[in-house]
Amino acid sequence: MSRLYVSAISKSCGKTTLSLGMAAALSARGLKVQPFKKGPDYIDPMWLGRAAGRTCYNLDFNTQTHEEIVALCAGAAVDADLALVEGNKGLHDGVDTLGKDSSAALAKLLGAPVVVVVDAMGMGRGVAPMLLGYKNFDPDVSIAGVILNKVGSARQESKLRSAIETYTDLKIVGAVGRDRELAVSERHLGLTTPQECLDAAPLIARASDAVAAGVNLDALLQAASRAKIFRAPPHLRVCRAPDVAIAVARDAAFGFYYPDDLNALAQAGAKLVFFDALRDENLPDCDGLLIGGGFPETSAAALSANKNLREDIRAALAGGLPCYAECGGMMYLSRSITFKGETHAMVGALPADAVMGPRPQGKGLVRVEPTLDCPWEMFPGQTIAAHEFHYARMENVDPGLRYAWKVRRGYGIDGFRDGMVVGNTLAGFAHLRDTSRLRWAENFVNFVRAQKHLARRQPAQLRA
Repeated sequence: MSRLYVSAISKSCGKTTLSLGMAAALSARGLKVQPFKKGPDYIDPMWLGRAAGRTCYNLDFNTQTHEEIVALCAGAAVDADLALVEGNKGLHDGVDTLGKDSSAALAKLLGAPVVVVVDAMGMGRGVAPMLLGYKNFDPDVSIAGVILNKVGSARQESKLRSAIETYTDLKIVGAVGRDRELAVSERHLGLTTPQECLDAAPLIARASDAVAAGVNLDALLQAASRAKIFRAPPHLRVCRAPDVAIAVARDAAFGFYYPDDLNALAQAGAKLVFFDALRDENLPDCDGLLIGGGFPETSAAALSANKNLREDIRAALAGGLPCYAECGGMMYLSRSITFKGETHAMVGALPADAVMGPRPQGKGLVRVEPTLDCPWEMFPGQTIAAHEFHYARMENVDPGLRYAWKVRRGYGIDGFRDGMVVGNTLAGFAHLRDTSRLRWAENFVNFVRAQKHLARRQPAQLRA
């Protein structure tokens, strides 16, 4: 399998835009490009998946074992011509001082050659020692080439090329000029999603054209073909016939789901029924409810205006419908959302109000420990690796509220606790990932199934 890893000198060098362009340009050649993103990340994979026409998967040291990462990469790309992996931040950046969670470490694990993106703005001869440092810092990383991005002029490009060719043996595989029309718009939590961007298709097409014109795609494919061969063990899970239905909110407000988590829910016996919280007036017929993260604050007026659905969900949860909500989903289930001076009524199933602040309240990798109040099958003392990224804080919280998790690292709801528990609803800021370390999807489906069977028995018991 050909594999190529796209990294950069630092964050904001434009590697996502170039990765989109590569995926789209190579797909336009008739190649099957399987995209991956170094996680945790939700939004970039949406764009990469849209550009490649295939589902993009996260590869994440925080939640996955090395064996799982390799197996996921091999399995998802088994019928592809190229596995294209986009890193995060800079090539050697990470939480671990020794770089065990860096893009360089992931590229080495996957045996993938790396193309390094350089932001050329303000750069001159100094690009050479910088690239020499990146190359020599870890000689085990195979750097296949360099792409100069945001080049200001032909003169600057000539100077950069001369410096790199004179002082290094690194190959320049492309140069792309500055183009404001290429940038995906950003806001408080990063890039906008393709679902929200009306110009998603034209933007991807523009990135494809820029890469096709400025990057030597044949050189990239040749480098990718030299990826180290690995034999990944089969990553098999028994699939159960669907016997419960779980409604999943998926729209412009809610869309933060790992595709392999959705697969895990289905494999555990759940039929997933997607609905639009902005437009659908009623909750689909279901045995459980899942509301992921997203941007409910930017759609707060529309969510609030859909009063029928809000009341439907509130009544269902009050009646015992099992529900799991993450971050934006929790905000939606609260009494209200306040954003930019405006307050809008939400579902009201949780005794709290969500208020958006000017700075992140919680950001980064987290560790939580289940409490005895966690409604699913989790074990106290077990440490769960997850992540959070939210500008929201929960105010006016009922002091008697129960919580599913103790926060060992991160912030959660109040710095000490996360995962509100109200009836059969669990809602928190932490984003979970279904892996061998935490089978949350199966645990949730089992809980939904148990509550469904319990509901069936109760009428007979009452009659008796």
